[in-house]
Amino acid sequence: MPQITQSFEVGQPVQVVWDFFQNVPQVAECMPGVELTETAGDEVYKGKMKIKLGPISAQFLGEARMEDLDEAARTGSISAKGADQKGGSRASATVKYALVAVGEATKVDISADIHLQGSMAQFGRTGLIQDVSSQLTREFAGCLGQKLMAATPEAAAEVKAGEVKGFSLFFSSLWARIRRLFGGSKDAG
Repeated sequence: MPQITQSFEVGQPVQVVWDFFQNVPQVAECMPGVELTETAGDEVYKGKMKIKLGPISAQFLGEARMEDLDEAARTGSISAKGADQKGGSRASATVKYALVAVGEATKVDISADIHLQGSMAQFGRTGLIQDVSSQLTREFAGCLGQKLMAATPEAAAEVKAGEVKGFSLFFSSLWARIRRLFGGSKDAG
């Protein structure tokens, strides 16, 4: 299944962004469609992710585990797995991240190895997973930036990612693929 790599910059010092990444409930609030339901201890979190892509919708119930945290190198990884009880799809992912200081800002590099089974797997074969992940990463980065720029903790708590926007996300991703096929390098993403 797809290997996804994404990068984005946040206009905050690397230590501030590192501290944010260690607060899993805050990170989850910035992930479109994700809701934490409980902390299971030892860096294990249970939750759900709702997603609707074109005609397929799923609500994955599962868990995620923080692993390989290295504060000196500013790297870590998250292993997640879940299943959609209605549609029978299954998903697992290992997401590695690295934070790099770029002046007063921080570059966030993410690589994910995703495995899908069931009806959601067809999106991995079409390449739409890469396009959808690009859009979700942009939404995550925007939410992260807004939370970190909020004037008060109360204002930061109000900033949350929205639901995964099914048809618009699916069709905008499909349109981006069509533009790349016929328009060369005019990819606005």
